[in-house]
Amino acid sequence: MTTSIPLAAVLGDPIAHSRSPALHGHWLAKYGVKGHYVPICVSQADLAEFLEMMPRMGFVGCNVTVPHKEAVIDLSHSVSDRAALIGAANTLVFREDGTIHADNTDGYGFIENLRQNAPDWVPTDGPVAVLGAGGAARAVLVSLLDAGATEIRLANRTRSRAEALRREFGSRIIVHDWVQAGAMLSGAATLVNTTTQGMVGKSVLNIPLDKLPSNALVTDLVYNPLETDLLYRARQKGCRTVDGLGMLLHQAVPGFERWFGVRPDVDDALRDAVLAG
Repeated sequence: MTTSIPLAAVLGDPIAHSRSPALHGHWLAKYGVKGHYVPICVSQADLAEFLEMMPRMGFVGCNVTVPHKEAVIDLSHSVSDRAALIGAANTLVFREDGTIHADNTDGYGFIENLRQNAPDWVPTDGPVAVLGAGGAARAVLVSLLDAGATEIRLANRTRSRAEALRREFGSRIIVHDWVQAGAMLSGAATLVNTTTQGMVGKSVLNIPLDKLPSNALVTDLVYNPLETDLLYRARQKGCRTVDGLGMLLHQAVPGFERWFGVRPDVDDALRDAVLAG
């Protein structure tokens, strides 16, 4: 390997399921970039040593996925404000001196997905209901607060985790019991599922939607299947729906630009390539 050809990767354990290689591979081919993007399975025990080696191997950066998003914060030499606030990073840049800069683009991807696929969506239209309080929820909450959402209703199976997010991010977040998640949808303008419920191999998200207004926007971070049961039921009510694939596509844009020097487009051809890959 040589530094004349920039290398990037996605690190995780497991990693074979990742669609990021198909995503970045499409862009590399489209823009004629002489670079490579590869999936690498790295255990938690080997993560620190592997990251230290990557710049010397010709890597200019990498994406990070489960279970390493939190660990790389402490292994990086500098951390963006948003990654520090979220407490996790998904995009690393290796600088010429070998130092590592960590950023989190998940919130950016979430907002850009809504702006592209629901261009009339306005975060200040009304209350936003968010399901889940894990790492994905943290990125979504930060992005919604930055976008100007004035009321975020948050429900999580373990209420204490939701309460911790409220203490951390402020009084615009109002915590509801999980068993009352259906009731908290009354008058909501936006509903976001950040849990893994509804994903292939996981249980269905059994949240009643009878209180949800028919003009609400509903989005699910799950993209396998592309239309989850939640999105299907919301569409049957007449709600606008946005699937989670666009978040994956948009969160990749900043990293590709930093590593390969080209700001890529998110279009139908990219979606098709990722779904096929």
